[in-house]
Amino acid sequence: MWYTVFKHCENGGHGGAGLQIVICDDERKMQEILRNKIEKICRETGVEHQIQCCSSGEEVLAAKDAPDLLFLDIQMPDRDGMDVAQELRRRRWGTILIFVTALSEYVYDAFDVGAFHYLVKPFTDAKLSQVFEKAVEEYEKQSRTGSLQGEGTCPPKMLLIRQGAVSFAVPVDSIIYAEVFNRKITLHTLDGDKEYYGKLTELSEQVGEGFYRTHRAYLVNLAYVEKYDATTIWLERGTALVSKKQFAGFVKQYMRYISRRGAAGWIR
Repeated sequence: MWYTVFKHCENGGHGGAGLQIVICDDERKMQEILRNKIEKICRETGVEHQIQCCSSGEEVLAAKDAPDLLFLDIQMPDRDGMDVAQELRRRRWGTILIFVTALSEYVYDAFDVGAFHYLVKPFTDAKLSQVFEKAVEEYEKQSRTGSLQGEGTCPPKMLLIRQGAVSFAVPVDSIIYAEVFNRKITLHTLDGDKEYYGKLTELSEQVGEGFYRTHRAYLVNLAYVEKYDATTIWLERGTALVSKKQFAGFVKQYMRYISRRGAAGWIR
């Protein structure tokens, strides 16, 4: 059963019919709780929106269009939320996906399907508000850059990192560069610095070929390189060292990157 709630915002917000939000949970009570809480957040923040609620993953998959934002339970009869998410990605629906579940053990699987966040029940109103507002910011950023994730596109690649007992996701394309000191990696991102304990070698494997290990202590995102010489790379924000051993390889990789971007009609 579907039902729709529409909130019009006189002072702006999203164009058209507003942000298309779907809440999928087999418990009707949880649907109502989430809907009321999201309604309150939208009212306070001035987000124009539509909310649809459903009780099964099949209802989500039966929809003609991909929602902008999906709150998805994992434990559901017939077809669980993780299976639904995998099907959404197979269809190349780029919906901003937030899992809402009592099961913490699926957190790593969630980011394999490009989940934006993973809310573990019970959570506070403040946490829901924080996650929702960040999801709206992501939606608006994609709107501004013309990279809205409609049907036929891929979700942004996410990096899951842990700080103690807390896990959170970082969009890979927001990482400008990373550096390591005493086993602590600092990710310098568009949204500020984030630190965690890890190995730069493992990070390099996770982020992929758009990055280059210029030094034993530095990993740079080629998209943010502005200039370089034989010892230093200047990035959009900050600088990284390049070793004599890695310099030739960096130049070769960067020229290949520039060539690919130029052929695609886009150079950062």
